[in-house]
Parts: sequence; structure tokens; C-alpha cells
Amino acid sequence: MFYKKNSNGYREALPGIKLKTLAYGQKTSFTEFKMEKGSIVPMHSHINEQTGYLIKGRINLTVRNATFEAEPGDSWCIESNVEHCAEVIEDSVVVEIFSPVREDYLP
Repeated sequence: MFYKKNSNGYREALPGIKLKTLAYGQKTSFTEFKMEKGSIVPMHSHINEQTGYLIKGRINLTVRNATFEAEPGDSWCIESNVEHCAEVIEDSVVVEIFSPVREDYLP
């Protein structure tokens, strides 16, 4: 699968947070998130391992009981079924890989 950049196809996942899965296969999916300052991703967990990279902005990422201030160029990996949440400090862009594929994020 090849994805050519375009501005179409984003959908609201939560207030102030839009997502678009850019590419996916049988075992992984690659999703971009555009997040507005002040938005919150509430504490949650899922079966997917989640590896992320902050392209732009700043977020506070809490994994289990540890909070990290992520800045552009920072990355993370959250294991399957581990609780995590995020607070968006500045307008941000994040890309994340999920394994297995996040079926609920597919177009």
C-alpha cells in the first residue's frame, strides 16, 4: 500500500483530536493525529502495541503512573494493554504505529 499526502479523510476521534490512518497492512497500521491545544486523550488501554513520534507541538504523555513531556523528535512505545493518556499542551501532530492493526481507525 502507498499513501500520497493529501488533506482529505481526517475524522474527529475526540474533541480537538483528528486522526487519519495513512497506511496499513495485515499486521500494522500507521496513523496521523492532529491535536488542538487543551484537548485530552483520557486514560485508556487497548490490545495494540503503540509506537509514536511527535512531529510538532508539545504533549504530556502519561503511561501507567509516569508522565513525560514530549517535544518534537521524541518517541515512545506503549505495550499492549497498558493504561495511558495525553494532555495536549500546544497544537500538535503525532504519528503512531499500531500492532495489530487498529481496525477502528481504518478508513
